[in-house]
Amino acid sequence: MTVLREIAAGVHVTRHGVRATLVVGDDLALVVDTLADEAQARGLLAAVRRVTALPLVVVNTHEHAGHCGGNAVFAAEGASRVAVPDHAGPAPVPVPLGGGRVVHLRHAGRGHSAGDLVALVPDADVAVVGDLVEQGGPPRFDDAYPLEWPDTLAALQPALTGQTQVVPGHGTVVDAAFVRAQHEQLAALAWLIRDGDTDGAPAERVAERSPFEGSLTAVRRGYAQLHKP
Repeated sequence: MTVLREIAAGVHVTRHGVRATLVVGDDLALVVDTLADEAQARGLLAAVRRVTALPLVVVNTHEHAGHCGGNAVFAAEGASRVAVPDHAGPAPVPVPLGGGRVVHLRHAGRGHSAGDLVALVPDADVAVVGDLVEQGGPPRFDDAYPLEWPDTLAALQPALTGQTQVVPGHGTVVDAAFVRAQHEQLAALAWLIRDGDTDGAPAERVAERSPFEGSLTAVRRGYAQLHKP
């Protein structure tokens, strides 16, 4: 059974696996990510309905199936989709939920994917960041942008305080210090890729020096981006 845990007033996250988040206002409730498939989504929807009967709106942090595979289940429930930013920039898209609660959606740039989205809940000091931040395992680079990821993560850090609870795409809830540390590791990897390309080093050799395990894909993607016309 899917269980939601309240981490701040009216902000609930799933306990295990991919992190889905529920943000409850006075008029609407926002669901961030719908898990991998219909079965998981039905469990999530049941957990959401144990918390609130409010109309739902849904947004996805990115398009990977583990995070948006249950969208159809929520659409059948009558949930609407939020119009999300389609380009990087400082201006977030506000989503008023009622009672003074506004969730701010922002696409700060490419990182884990081409369309990473962050949901900021300032009144609760919570940031839902999807797979831009990974806890419990190394970042995944299968279709990532390792040379841009550090800048994207850096652009979000001014929105975090010393008390912000950061909900990653996987793993436990972390804090701003964890985000800073992962940013430093991603930045180190980006420089290794750039230096390796300049030196003509094989991708395998550069990957061995990465702060993360399993970085060969990241190095190859970085090399390809540096030589993209």
